[in-house]
Amino acid sequence: MNFEVFVLGTSGMMPLPNRFLTSAMVRRDGELFLFDCGEGTQVSLKMLNLKWKKINSIFISHIHADHVTGLPGILMLSSQVDRDEPLTIYGPSKLKEYVDANRRILDMYINYEIIVKVAEPGVIMETDDFTVRAIKLSHTKPCVGYVMQEKDRPGEFHPDKARELGIPMGPMWGKLQKGGEVTLEDGRVITSSMVMGEHRSGRKFSYVTDSLYLPTIASEVSDSDLFLCEGMFGADMADTAFEKKHMTAAQAAQIAKDANVKQLGLFHYSPRYGDWELKYLLKDAKHIFENTILAKDGMSFDIPLKD
Repeated sequence: MNFEVFVLGTSGMMPLPNRFLTSAMVRRDGELFLFDCGEGTQVSLKMLNLKWKKINSIFISHIHADHVTGLPGILMLSSQVDRDEPLTIYGPSKLKEYVDANRRILDMYINYEIIVKVAEPGVIMETDDFTVRAIKLSHTKPCVGYVMQEKDRPGEFHPDKARELGIPMGPMWGKLQKGGEVTLEDGRVITSSMVMGEHRSGRKFSYVTDSLYLPTIASEVSDSDLFLCEGMFGADMADTAFEKKHMTAAQAAQIAKDANVKQLGLFHYSPRYGDWELKYLLKDAKHIFENTILAKDGMSFDIPLKD
């Protein structure tokens, strides 16, 4: 089962020739989940050949132009195909007002249901396989980060143990693999743990942008396989970052270190840094957390299943 993260845009404030505005996409088991929707998101999707028709959930961090100006285009684009599924958009409380105003003023033709939900801190979406949590951030406007986490998978099934216990192959095996228990003809009760290995951890992706450095973020994103976090400024501009309620690359790295994440991907860079200057942000971060990379537009990450 695939779990891929695509970086659609890495620029903060304004788009640049080689940097679209902030956005990322998760593709999991054929479903697409969009995180923020800056100007040019449609172009990024097209360049990566991502099937935008399968986007059923969009997660907006906050209502600043560089994170939502691509949303009207996505909404209108989705009306060009027959769509059976509703589109659910999560974000701060003013998001519904923004969506409704765009639909009214642009006189959008929408042939599917749009559901807008407020992303209060905590679990905002849950399926049989995963959850999405909103985490509280601190910015100039209400802002949240997001954590997408798979639930633990059952351990490996051991057919040899099942045979030793005299369990006939068939429905009983399937029930045990799903965590149930079965009763044999001789009255013995067989539990799942008797034929299954230990549970295997699910995969975890965390997305944080536009916030002051908060030590509490580390506990929320702990053990993430991939942590995408803004690194808007260099360490020499820590005062500016604090004033504008953003983070430096070094502060993002400190969170990654404290959270014991597998990999940190910096993004949401200030336009003051040209492509060749981003190496200074990377240097700041790697000094604290070695497994840091500079996320670039069009980059993808494949998060494998855990043994």
